[in-house]
Amino acid sequence: MGTEIALIFGSRDCADWSFLEPLQSRVQVICADGGTRCAAAAGFQVDAYIGDSDSGGVPPEGAERVLLPAEKDLTDLQAAYEYARDRGIRRMIFTACTGGRQDHHIANLQLLEQAWRDGVDAAIWDEDNEIRYLQDGTVEIPHGQFRYFSLLPLDRTLSGVTIRGAKYNVENFSVLRGDTRTVSNETVGQPATVTVAQGAAWVIRAGRLV
Repeated sequence: MGTEIALIFGSRDCADWSFLEPLQSRVQVICADGGTRCAAAAGFQVDAYIGDSDSGGVPPEGAERVLLPAEKDLTDLQAAYEYARDRGIRRMIFTACTGGRQDHHIANLQLLEQAWRDGVDAAIWDEDNEIRYLQDGTVEIPHGQFRYFSLLPLDRTLSGVTIRGAKYNVENFSVLRGDTRTVSNETVGQPATVTVAQGAAWVIRAGRLV
């Protein structure tokens, strides 16, 4: 495909697509089924359609088409992810894939772990949030784009949690799954860093400001 970023649309409608404006003309647009409707509403031209048309998706004229059977072993969004991955794209943004059916919502969040295993830098964007997967590593939290950031454990225990440069800092701390201590932190005029020495978590920035 020759592009650095894939923007992958699910089929969940959004009232305001302005959060995607920084990506215009910089991405390869891949739509999972009804994502074609969302891409059009957001002002993006579709490069590839992946799906079975059960969500109202219509393959646009000129777009590459991968038609899938209705009965299959993976979701359209995962198929769209694998399409991009298999073409060498190593940075992806999923959108229009949060809210609505919670089984699909959670499956889409879990797809971030698959991307991590494949060496793909992936995130989910919607009008209010950015969601990333973190395991045994460090992520920088930029200042000014979102009001809050949270660390939500996926493993039973996160060990060696260190948060620096934030309103609420911890050093070499353990966080249990279900504990809300690491919810609703804030940056304070500079980037913060979140480190997990051992364990997997979602890092969610929420309350989009720009």
